[in-house]
Amino acid sequence: MGNKKGLLKSILPWLIVLAALSVAIPFFNQSESSEIRYDKFIKIVQDEKVKEVEIVPQSLVIDVNGTYTQTVKGKEETTKFSVVIPRTETELDSLVSLLDENGTQITVVNEAQRNQFLNIILGILPYVLLIAGMFFLFRMMSNTAGGNNKAFEFGNSRAKLEKNSKTHFSDVAGMDEEKEEVKELVDFLKTPKKFADMGAKIPRGVLLVGPPGTGKTLLARAVAGEANVPFYSISGSEFVEMFVGVGAGRVRDMFKKAKQTAPCIIFIDEIDAVGRQRGTGMGGGHDEREQTLNQLLVEMDGFSGNEGIIVLAATNRADVLDPALLRPGRFDRQIQVANPGKRARSQILKVHARNKRFTPDVNFDNIAQRTPGFSGAELSNVLNEAALLAVRQGHDLITMADIDEAVDRVMGGPAKKSRKYTEKERRLVAYHEAGHALIGLTLEDANKVQKVTIVPRGQAGGYNLMTPKEETYFQTKSQLKATISGYMGGRVAEEVFFGDVSSGAHNDIEQATRIARMMVTELGMSELGPIQYDSENGQVFLGRDYTQRSNTHSGQIAYEIDVQVRKIIDECYQEATNIVEQHKEKLICIAEALLEHETLSGEDIESLYNTGKMLEHHDGSLNQEPVQEVVEPTVEKPSIDDQDDLLDEMK
Repeated sequence: MGNKKGLLKSILPWLIVLAALSVAIPFFNQSESSEIRYDKFIKIVQDEKVKEVEIVPQSLVIDVNGTYTQTVKGKEETTKFSVVIPRTETELDSLVSLLDENGTQITVVNEAQRNQFLNIILGILPYVLLIAGMFFLFRMMSNTAGGNNKAFEFGNSRAKLEKNSKTHFSDVAGMDEEKEEVKELVDFLKTPKKFADMGAKIPRGVLLVGPPGTGKTLLARAVAGEANVPFYSISGSEFVEMFVGVGAGRVRDMFKKAKQTAPCIIFIDEIDAVGRQRGTGMGGGHDEREQTLNQLLVEMDGFSGNEGIIVLAATNRADVLDPALLRPGRFDRQIQVANPGKRARSQILKVHARNKRFTPDVNFDNIAQRTPGFSGAELSNVLNEAALLAVRQGHDLITMADIDEAVDRVMGGPAKKSRKYTEKERRLVAYHEAGHALIGLTLEDANKVQKVTIVPRGQAGGYNLMTPKEETYFQTKSQLKATISGYMGGRVAEEVFFGDVSSGAHNDIEQATRIARMMVTELGMSELGPIQYDSENGQVFLGRDYTQRSNTHSGQIAYEIDVQVRKIIDECYQEATNIVEQHKEKLICIAEALLEHETLSGEDIESLYNTGKMLEHHDGSLNQEPVQEVVEPTVEKPSIDDQDDLLDEMK
């Protein structure tokens, strides 16, 4: 919209000039004289009433303009006239003779002299319009995209110089080790002498690697805020263009400008856009990207040194980067920025809560306990959603209930309160979710139940939130099998209590199969032994290792993998069946409470499991008591049981 307004603003003055000329030209040609017929003109001349005439010979006709006197109401008035006469030699001679005989003053005017001013304007106007059009075209090209698409600066660097960044290390929470690594860069830029005295060389490049939303770009902005040096930022995609060689030229120009302001920092976001492995894919590589990467390799560590320039880069796909880019001397250091642990999540929540108002009962440790696997961006989104909900509901402060609903929204989407169940569907969903909860409460290695609801949310007809009892760095075989048994709990409950199964366990089966296949093909947790038959990341490029993929294992091994996956699923399914059969009464108690209250907290479910009764103060919200400190690992976010297919089939 802004570009359209600027375009209109640029064109408007020229439109006004053209409109003024179109109005002025007829004005120059207009006259107050009245046109008369030739026979009337002859009669007026013969009556000796014509005082003066102006004769303008043209190629085919003769224009005659003049004045004559006539009597109107006893008074003589002078009237202007004009007449057009066909041009012949005899006609012109006879007209001049007639006018001379009657004493009329005659003036012969050349047509070119008569329209001299208009001719000058019409002659200059095309050149004026051409120059104006060229000026407008170049101005438009220079203003496009903030001046980045100038016609004669196509190969210049697109890196932006950051000044006075307001982000500092105090704004980056939960990354103490990562901040220590980059603080070293800031110290070197401020006081390089103490490093030189020790004989230490600062890394030429630092690569920030981690999942999306973990704060890689935020950490780089904090470096810009802490280091009082020039900071250039650019995205990897801004190097690659349609024309081969442009990206390499931009890399050269970027480092040339950086040398002039050294010491400085260059930050390349999403470097995998330009740093992918060379020569991959069926049919060869990408010439433009490869030339850009080659130039980047040379600039970072080539014949000409770039002393005083530190390159920071961020990516979530380090596995696709070219090995030459990751060697020491280019990116000397890799910093893994992982999803935060419980303590780090609590610190991140406190940072994002600075400008928000909360009720006294809000406990960020409890929120962190419920959100394992959440990234910093997701935690920020949770508090923002809670603030929006508080405003929507007219609260003066953000309550724990608002945060509880915000967590559910981020995980599963908004509640579908308008979606109505039949009584049979409602009971089936309640027993399905109660089956999951029962497995979590019974198995020692299973996840802890935090909340169960049968309220539809997003694409799920209900869900069971289960988090690890303790967040650990590693998962054992028994823990993985307990997780699969937990996924099977809903399907088993349907089969035991209804004698039938539904499509509601679609997501459960998908997740359980994924874990079982990973145990067999990647983790070596089966009778096939500790052999890796599959890769976690899969193939990034079509054709990479194309000839080798078919030789990784034989058809017999593929069959045995399927057998082992089926064996793990069957064992876990049987274990879930045994638990449901042994604790039918407890499952019925939990399911009936769900039918009555629709949402149960972890404390409510534990009370129902142990005593068969609800807590006195049931609200279905989070536990408000502080939780114990746990280890700070990174684990996968708990899955949501997808019941959408169940509803579609039964309707």
